[in-house]
Amino acid sequence: MAPADLPAVMAIAAVLHPDYPEDQAVFAERLCLAPEGCHVLAGEDGALQGYLVSHPWPAGAIPALNSLLGEIPRGVANWYVHDLALLPSGRGSGAAGAIVAEIARHAAERGYTSLALVAVNDSTGFWRRQGFREVHDPALDRKLASYDDAARYMRRDLND
Repeated sequence: MAPADLPAVMAIAAVLHPDYPEDQAVFAERLCLAPEGCHVLAGEDGALQGYLVSHPWPAGAIPALNSLLGEIPRGVANWYVHDLALLPSGRGSGAAGAIVAEIARHAAERGYTSLALVAVNDSTGFWRRQGFREVHDPALDRKLASYDDAARYMRRDLND
């Protein structure tokens, strides 16, 4: 992902995540803080079909929606998947699973021990197939409620 991709990323986010709006500044900051965790998927015509935004973040913590991080805390052992979005035209290609595998490889090679995310829009089945498991923690309930009742915090160990 490059800064020039952000308008297209925002357009995809508006289509796929209308219930979870975030400002372009949030995506721009994540790109600046962890460029290696931000990717786009372009179709054969060159138009963006999807994106992944991810970065290091403490396990068991959920960044608030539509908020800037400021910085990545030092000594973090978890890689957080902030958002994975793929337009219907890009689904079924294996691209989503491939980018999850790539970010898991990247994180493991750099010494991170886990991946985590908040699953929304009935995506828990997809994430389970990627090796993630639901984590039930009452301390996270209030943050998860800011998404919706079906939101689930999920984690994948990278030491397996």
